[in-house]
Amino acid sequence: MGHLITFEGMDGCGKSTQARLLTEVLAAKGLDVVLTREPGGSPGAEEIRQLLVEGPPERWSAETEILLFTAARRDHMEKIIRPALERDATVISDRYVDSTRVYQGAARPELRALVDQLHDAVIGTDPDLTFIIDMDPAEALKRGLDRDSGEHRFEEMGHDFQDRVRKGFRALASDNPDRCRLIDGNRDVDAVARDIFRIAERNQ
Repeated sequence: MGHLITFEGMDGCGKSTQARLLTEVLAAKGLDVVLTREPGGSPGAEEIRQLLVEGPPERWSAETEILLFTAARRDHMEKIIRPALERDATVISDRYVDSTRVYQGAARPELRALVDQLHDAVIGTDPDLTFIIDMDPAEALKRGLDRDSGEHRFEEMGHDFQDRVRKGFRALASDNPDRCRLIDGNRDVDAVARDIFRIAERNQ
């Protein structure tokens, strides 16, 4: 089987850029690498993505969001991730189940168990390595809004929510030291990338 590497963190932390850079480096070494994202990554999951990232913050209840994220992830797993892993490729995903755990935990902590139950029941594949890009929430929020992507639903939940998300990701890193690596994102892109490349090489 191949390897599943995931990138996590607040919107605007730079994880998408770092996922792309790692993909480019590994591909240049001749590895079979698949870069993907969540929510989305497969045609069906991309359709669900639009339901999740657009519209007002109160568009969905926390329970409905969890079900939508899980449905998108299941399609992503069936169509993209599992076939790539079965051919021994390295899959790099910009977000995965940890985002659902942390974001839903920030909104409704009591629903974290539901996220885990659904993951175990219908997904069942955990990352081999997770990079969590940590940075100042105010700066990440500014970056996310400056992108003007139209996908601002979670950013519009405000600074307090972003603070809770950061704490959630830091706690996740602390609770999963064998899998998660907390990366200081308050630096230039190249410095962050160098740390990530070194860690990824040691885990090949």
